[in-house]
Amino acid sequence: MIHLVALTLYIAAFLLWLRALVGGVRGRAAHVPGPVAAAGVVAHLVALVLYTSRWGELPLVGLAPSLSTLSLLIGVGLVATLWLGEAGRVGILLMPLMILLEGIAAVMGVRPAPADLDFSGAWFALHVTLGLAGVGGMALSAAAGALYLLQHRELKSKRLGRVFRFLPPLATLDRMGRIGAVAGFTMLTLGIMLGWAWTVRFRNTFAGGDPETIWAVFIWAVVLSVLAARVGGGRVERRAALAGVVGFALIALSFVVIRALAGDAGGFFL
Repeated sequence: MIHLVALTLYIAAFLLWLRALVGGVRGRAAHVPGPVAAAGVVAHLVALVLYTSRWGELPLVGLAPSLSTLSLLIGVGLVATLWLGEAGRVGILLMPLMILLEGIAAVMGVRPAPADLDFSGAWFALHVTLGLAGVGGMALSAAAGALYLLQHRELKSKRLGRVFRFLPPLATLDRMGRIGAVAGFTMLTLGIMLGWAWTVRFRNTFAGGDPETIWAVFIWAVVLSVLAARVGGGRVERRAALAGVVGFALIALSFVVIRALAGDAGGFFL
C-alpha cells in the first residue's frame, strides 16, 4: 500500500514538473514539484523499512525489491539536487525512470525471492547497495547530460523560450553530470572490489565467468569511459554529456539483455 502512495507522489511530481515546463510556471508554483518528490521518497523509504522489518532482510534479493531499492536511491540523489535550486528540475527526466522502476516492482510484488545465497550478510548488503547506488549515480549523470544537450541546442539556435527558462544553466548541468559519473564510478568500484574480496576469501577464486561479474565489469568499464570523455581538448562538456547519455543507455540495454538470457534463474540483480 505504501509503495502505491510513493508511486502516486512520484507521478504527481512528474506532472507538476511537466506543467512547469509546458505552462512556463514561475514563482512558488515552480518549486512545488520538489517537495512532492521528496514526500514520495520519504514514503518509499518507509515502505522499504517496513519490508525489512517484516521479512528480516534488506530489499536487495530478487528483481522487484532490487528495482524498488534502485528507484529509491535515484530518488535520494534527486532530493539532494533540490538544495541547488533549479538543478532539481533534472527530476523531469529522473522521475519517469523512478516511476517505471517502482511501477514494475509494485506490479511484480515487492517480496523476498526464494533464493538461497551463500554470499549474504553485511558483505552482501554493502556490495549490492554500492552497486545499485553506482547505477543511480549514472542515471543522474545521464539525465543531466540529456538536459545539457537540450539546453545547448536551445542556446545555439537562439530559441530562448520556455525550455530555456525551465532548464538549469549549462554549467550547473555539467557539474551535476560530473558529480553523478564520479559518484557512480566510485560506488561501482567499491562494490566490485568488495564482491571479489569475498569471493577470493571464501572461494579462493575470482569467479570471472559468472554472468553478474561480467555485467558488473562491463558497466564499470562504461562508467570509466564516461569519465574519460571529460579528458582532452575540444568541447569537453558537450562530449561528456553525450557520453553520459550513451553510457547509461548501454547499462540499461545490457541489463535487459542479460535479464532476458537469465530467465527465471537470475540472481539478486537479475
